[in-house]
Amino acid sequence: MTQESSYNRFNRPSINDIHDESLIQEFINGIGKNALILTPSFPFVFIGKIVEVIEDYVVLDTRVTTIAELENRQWDIHVHNIEVFYIETKGLPRIPQLIED
Repeated sequence: MTQESSYNRFNRPSINDIHDESLIQEFINGIGKNALILTPSFPFVFIGKIVEVIEDYVVLDTRVTTIAELENRQWDIHVHNIEVFYIETKGLPRIPQLIED
């Protein structure tokens, strides 16, 4: 595991640690791909390309958020703040273009 883990009385990683590591690995596998991320806090919606994963933060080159002034910059999003996400994968639906011309 990439970060210090807590162990239960059976000397195994907790289910939360396993969940966090799996979530982090999904984003590591998605580096270079487009992603849609929803969070429970402002600005709520991020659409962009996954640049890198630093410990438990996803660095997203954000093209679209709910506020235009917050677009076209990199956001560091903590995985614990991610409620829902979708990473574009070959053969599956693409994330729609939501930018007005």
